[in-house]
Amino acid sequence: MADDQPPIIKSENERLGNHAPVNPANPAVETPAAVPVAATAATAAASPEPLVAPITPSSNSTHTSDHTVAQAQPHASNTASHVDDQTTSTTPAAHAKDLTGPSSSHHHAKNNLSFAPKDNLYEIDTAAADSPAPLAGITHTTSGTNEGYSIYSNVKDGKVSIEHQIEINVVDLFDVQSNKDISLEEVMDSLRYVMEYRIKGGRYPTLEYDIMKRLADGLLMNMGHSEKKRKVRLTEEADVAFQLFGEFLLEVQEFRQAVGEKSVSDLRFALKLDVRCGSSSTEQQQQAAVALIALLTTIYPQFSDWRELVKGQAHSEVQKCMKQHADFVKAEKMPEMGGLILAPQALCFDRRIKRCLKMFRTSLETGLPSEAIPALQEHYGRNLLPQPPSPSIPKMIFAQFTDFMILLLLAVAVLLAAIKEFISMTVLLIVVVLNAIIGFTQEYKAGKALDALSKLSVPLAQVLRDGKTSMINSEELVPGDVVILEEGESVPADLRLAEVSQLEIIESILTGESVAVNKDPKEIKTSTRKLPLGDCKGNAFMATVVAKGRGKGIVVRTGHSTEMGKISAAIASAPKILTPVQRKLAMLGKVLVVVALVLCAVMAGIQVAYIQSKDYMPKERSHKIQDAIITAISLAVSVIPEGLVAVTTVTMAMGVRRMATRKAIVRTLPAVETLGSVTFICSDKTGTLTEGKMGAAELWTSDGVAYGFTESTSLDPNKGDVTFKTNDTEEPQVMGKTLEQVPAQMLISLMDSEASAVAIPVPAEEKQVDTFSKSAEWKGIGDPTEVALVVAAQKAGFPKSYFHDLGYTRIYEQAFDSERKVMSVVYKAPLSREDAKGDHFEFVLAKGAPEEILNRCIGYLPTVDSGSLPSPLDILKPHEHDLTRPVTEDFYDSVTEASGRMADNGLRVLGLAYKKVKVNGGGAASSGLGDGLDHINNIKDKKEVPASTLKPTKLDMITAANVQQDDDDDDEDIPPGYAESELVFLGMIGLIDPARAGVKESVRICKEAGITVVMITGDHIKTASAIAKELGILEEGGRAIKGEELDLLSEQAIAELIPFPNVFARVSPDNKLKLVTALQSRGESVAMTGDGVNDAPAIKAANVGVAMGIAGTDITKQAADIVLSDDNFNTIVVAVEEGRRVFENILKFIVYLLSCNCAEIFLFLLCAAIGEDLPFTVRMILWANIIADVPPAMALGVEPAEPGLMKRNPRSAKRGIVTKASLGVISFQSMMMTLMTFTVYIFNTRQILGENLDASHAQSEAFLVLTSLQLLQGFLSRTMRTSVFKVNPMSNRWMIAGVLLSFVLMIMGIYVGGLNDILELQPVGGMSWVKAIVCCIILVVLSEIEKLILRVTKVVI
Repeated sequence: MADDQPPIIKSENERLGNHAPVNPANPAVETPAAVPVAATAATAAASPEPLVAPITPSSNSTHTSDHTVAQAQPHASNTASHVDDQTTSTTPAAHAKDLTGPSSSHHHAKNNLSFAPKDNLYEIDTAAADSPAPLAGITHTTSGTNEGYSIYSNVKDGKVSIEHQIEINVVDLFDVQSNKDISLEEVMDSLRYVMEYRIKGGRYPTLEYDIMKRLADGLLMNMGHSEKKRKVRLTEEADVAFQLFGEFLLEVQEFRQAVGEKSVSDLRFALKLDVRCGSSSTEQQQQAAVALIALLTTIYPQFSDWRELVKGQAHSEVQKCMKQHADFVKAEKMPEMGGLILAPQALCFDRRIKRCLKMFRTSLETGLPSEAIPALQEHYGRNLLPQPPSPSIPKMIFAQFTDFMILLLLAVAVLLAAIKEFISMTVLLIVVVLNAIIGFTQEYKAGKALDALSKLSVPLAQVLRDGKTSMINSEELVPGDVVILEEGESVPADLRLAEVSQLEIIESILTGESVAVNKDPKEIKTSTRKLPLGDCKGNAFMATVVAKGRGKGIVVRTGHSTEMGKISAAIASAPKILTPVQRKLAMLGKVLVVVALVLCAVMAGIQVAYIQSKDYMPKERSHKIQDAIITAISLAVSVIPEGLVAVTTVTMAMGVRRMATRKAIVRTLPAVETLGSVTFICSDKTGTLTEGKMGAAELWTSDGVAYGFTESTSLDPNKGDVTFKTNDTEEPQVMGKTLEQVPAQMLISLMDSEASAVAIPVPAEEKQVDTFSKSAEWKGIGDPTEVALVVAAQKAGFPKSYFHDLGYTRIYEQAFDSERKVMSVVYKAPLSREDAKGDHFEFVLAKGAPEEILNRCIGYLPTVDSGSLPSPLDILKPHEHDLTRPVTEDFYDSVTEASGRMADNGLRVLGLAYKKVKVNGGGAASSGLGDGLDHINNIKDKKEVPASTLKPTKLDMITAANVQQDDDDDDEDIPPGYAESELVFLGMIGLIDPARAGVKESVRICKEAGITVVMITGDHIKTASAIAKELGILEEGGRAIKGEELDLLSEQAIAELIPFPNVFARVSPDNKLKLVTALQSRGESVAMTGDGVNDAPAIKAANVGVAMGIAGTDITKQAADIVLSDDNFNTIVVAVEEGRRVFENILKFIVYLLSCNCAEIFLFLLCAAIGEDLPFTVRMILWANIIADVPPAMALGVEPAEPGLMKRNPRSAKRGIVTKASLGVISFQSMMMTLMTFTVYIFNTRQILGENLDASHAQSEAFLVLTSLQLLQGFLSRTMRTSVFKVNPMSNRWMIAGVLLSFVLMIMGIYVGGLNDILELQPVGGMSWVKAIVCCIILVVLSEIEKLILRVTKVVI
């Protein structure tokens, strides 16, 4: 070939050996002789076009008929040099220079670079593989030669469909690191399936360049993942990415072009050929590496030296590997990977039924053959939900005693036993046991969420196999099984519905919506692999229940891959996170034990040193040293507040009780305190921030008139009217309810509602049915939007029954989907009411997103003069004169302005339109029929595809009969007149879900409390923003974001958003979990609300999970920490205030306990330091701790909230319970009590006041003073900043009772004979009480001074 001659491009027909030209008008291009590879490579390198070259057909080429090629390549080029993306063969080996010599002659010419993958699970006779024998039920094509067998030989995926599937996986390749919902294994399986059964074998040699470029980047990025072992070992997913890189290099021209643009250093870094050829690599990895080296060096001149693709130190090892696997240098293919390549588990909502049947090798008539089930089960696994970890009850009980504070208390009990204080030891052990019982109960309840999930497995399934219906254990289901659903049955796996008959399924367990969902098997086109569950009309999900009708579906996901399986795994794997108070108490306990040990050592050291300095007899010295050590141990015991765990638990339990009376049911005790420290409340909009009642608020018609609805959210059709205004100045007028008084635009608009939606009266139990209209509550059944439209029509005086009586019948429907954003219905009605069986007319009513509806309209209905038509409904009948006007720019602008105004008012806006349908001779030229249901074009495009290059496996042969049926995969025929195009615009209706009463005030309180409120909704972003602005959630400069934008951001990127959005619209439950983890990563404490099972992972991951008591499912409630019995946001704010109160009270009694105990410590240390006898005996210490610690501290746990509690910022989760400020308060209070007690004691022992008192009396008086001061401190500790004189003394009667109890116990210990002997106390006189009272007065004065300083300095305690 001359240097200036362009490369010759062979048509697919010629490449396969049939040399007839694709286009008969063009002369056939003579096949040249084989061109030297070097010349071809040089020519190709010089050409700016992608690498292409001629291929010499071999003698055993497969032939294809001219008709087949013409059908398969309808856009063939008129010139041989033009490259068409449906016809060009781009096999790279044709212009590759051979490293080892000519390739073997037995390669099939249909694609020299293709190969037949071998199935490692089954041994197949090679003879049968080369020329397979006909199988029963298989009809081979009659092209003149045997083309070989493949179950996918008639698959006709379009180029756009393949690109769409690859695009979804490319996005996932880049998201897989940040998105926990996607696994790299799933992405690789999906890409491998696309390659094997939709691209390989020359099916689609050209695909969109941009997608291929990003695919190359994604594969290179993921083929270097390695396992964390001593030697670098690449993961299985990395091997699949490497394999796919080579196969796309072989098959797709644009992929080769994209790889050719890479630098050699980028390829060297990503391919890791040194690792793949290393000593620790597998044979498969070595073969794949050698094959890819051969491909790169032969296709691209810039990569001709393989050494540049490998690190320098590995050249010898790679060269050795190439010699060892020389066959793959010549093979012009990638080595085969073992295992079956089956369809990946997916919902397939965007696939037509016939495509799903082909993918899963099944049939609606016969199902799967039984002999194929074992292999499918081995590949997919059994249909079982993940089994949650279920620790035994003994382990759960044992775990309660592993907490650090509990271990500390047990150690104290041992010490008490050592000094023979068995009464104190018993009290302490009771506290420990009570705490263990409460902890065990809470953990046991929390485990019920997992138990509930495991009970959702459906035991039996009605399945079709071998052409017979039978009941089998649902565990045995595999993807591809055909399941039959009957009314009342539970769905055993995730299904792609194929046939339905009035099928309605209750999906409340997943979505929280109790209304049954109408199912439609039609595919839903979307640009993502995700779709909200509520929009998956063509799917049925495991554990949902058939409410009505019957259906037949293909199992597409089982076990762990089902929606229930993912939720179960998410809940089971969620780590158990300690609440802030648990972490802080654990830290406090560790600090206290260190302090106790230090004090014990210091006290013992001082006492022993003092004893050693005295001149005691050895026996007496030994006895005194023993007493000193016991006293030191007792002092250490006094440091530890024995009542801390018990008081904390009781305080939280009391908080739970109070919250329950305020509609917040707490399931886990620590959540009470955690609520008080939340910084973010992420709340659902519908039903929580709003009333959850959708109603029509405004109807704007195409003639520019706006109609309003009074009592819009009331479902009672007897309440409310339709009003209108002719101008902005006059008062609204009530519109009449007769046919003559209603404009045509409004009347037709009110017809457009779902037939199954209805509002029904629900009477009170004691009322009779005849009192519905007066006392009954009305309930909507069906989609809330459709119910709102039905009620609006009823309030206008035109219910569905009115149109039904006129003979209007629904005959066709196109369901809503997220891509079209439109749904439509078709009605027919008699032309004459007198002759209902005569000629009829048909019309389409459409509704959807206003912009979508408007873009599909060619006209609009202007004002229709009254009297111009006998009835407004006659607009829908055929007319000689068209009453519509074309859509102009001015009209478009007016609709857009009205739509924006309604959305800004918080309305959910729907556009409304209609279209007449030609019937009975009004339409198609070929048939003389109309363009409605009487004209269905059944002509199918019988395309063929290139012959398969795949070798059949045993599983192929078993399921062959299922996949050799007609494979017409074209779009379903829609009557031309029913298309959602060329519509006439009617108007827009605005629906409102008004804000709950009191929510605005609650949001204001949250802001004052330093809490950010975030609205989460599936609603439109404008509607959500309007409601958020009304409630004060979204302020000036605030930000709103859509779920699809959230999908594109990593958790780190979400956490770094500035300003952080206050509104998240159009979100899915997956977005909620992502949002929770993002906020937690920046140190926020998050409360998350939810109702459906899909919300359960986010609720469990949140610091405080809040479930809805009315709309929430049982699983969601069991996964939550708190359940709102009224589904009201105001209740969350009440609960937050209660949580803050609980923490404040915990802080108060901790400060109180430590102040009292530290007073004892300082008193002992002070006496020991000056060589004075200790003021208390061991028994006095323990008795003081028992009577002064527990009762007043318990009473502090129920103290009412201080004023201004919700005007403080949340406590940081990082801030400890004992801060510098609180430590200062503790030190000040303890030192006050220490110094006053010490003064009284020294005065007595030194007889400063002239009193002749013995040591026992001095100790008793010191005991009286210190204990009295401690009990008074209980009263003073009721407030941290506020003056005690501003607190109602009767507001906490528990404090009065607790202090009185402790005071009585103190009196008994001093004055009751026998008991005072045990405690080593003696009665004291009146002067002792005078001293105690004086000390108490001093304490009150000093305490008020301290609180004044705290108020002035505004120090955070």
